[in-house]
Amino acid sequence: MSLRPVLSQSPAQPTMEGAGVKLHRAFGFTDPTMLDPFLLFDDFRNDREEDFIKGFPWHPHRGIETITYVLSGSVEHGDSLGNHGTLGAGDVQWMTAGSGILHQEMPTGNAQGQMHGFQLWGNLPSSLKMTAPRYQDVKGTEIPEVIDDDGTRVKVIVGEFWGKNGPVDGIAANPQYLDVFVPAGVKKTFKIDTYRRAFAYVFEGSAAFADASQPAGVLLEKEVMGEEVNIRDMSGDRTLVRFGTGDEVTVQAGPEGARFLLISGAPIDEPVAWHGPIVMNTRDELIQAVQDLQNGTFIKPAH
Repeated sequence: MSLRPVLSQSPAQPTMEGAGVKLHRAFGFTDPTMLDPFLLFDDFRNDREEDFIKGFPWHPHRGIETITYVLSGSVEHGDSLGNHGTLGAGDVQWMTAGSGILHQEMPTGNAQGQMHGFQLWGNLPSSLKMTAPRYQDVKGTEIPEVIDDDGTRVKVIVGEFWGKNGPVDGIAANPQYLDVFVPAGVKKTFKIDTYRRAFAYVFEGSAAFADASQPAGVLLEKEVMGEEVNIRDMSGDRTLVRFGTGDEVTVQAGPEGARFLLISGAPIDEPVAWHGPIVMNTRDELIQAVQDLQNGTFIKPAH
């Protein structure tokens, strides 16, 4: 067993997207190799309707997958192929844009006017860039939850964990997407495939992630798997924690417990040419995509 070192911890940065939606971006539009196969992660969380109600009107995607997970409120979506629906609290949508889609996402607050959700962008390999678009809409009631004896709760959205399989399947990066709650003061170790890139995103409470490579820090008890390890400062709300290579992550929850997403995926290791919501492998492919948008051939006929 080898503990994954913490490569970095960073707060999500406030930004604005769509028609004026205020959100926090944990990563995106910088180095696409940093968390390959993942390109971008946004936390859209607001208590004021005016900060999100204008939503994300019609826009294109090509060459990627978008993963939307709603915690509070709802998101109504529709696209140029006639698909439409509503994601409620606890629901997930995994959209494979593939060869191209035009869609919109319009959020609505809950009874208290609150809206909270996440969107993750996953890259597609060159062999699947122009595949037919595909949706997987999953109700929260379909997502298995595992509860351990110490009170740790894990919702398995994608991948296999503790004997449960998430309902989303057929994803290019073979990812694992977990929503984890660890009770106050509890220390927990989670296994992650060695060959996947991995990160955690803390969004409630606080947590300390063990880091064997750091000589400084607070000692996390005395031993983890027989080795002395150290932890960095607590990661609080809206903190991205990026891990190095290894096959497990150890975390200790703070005094109020910790809730975080734990996400990993197999790197694609291909060139990335990126223009907003269009991600291809070469500049020529980007130029072609823009030309397709301009001449009305962006949406490809189904085969």
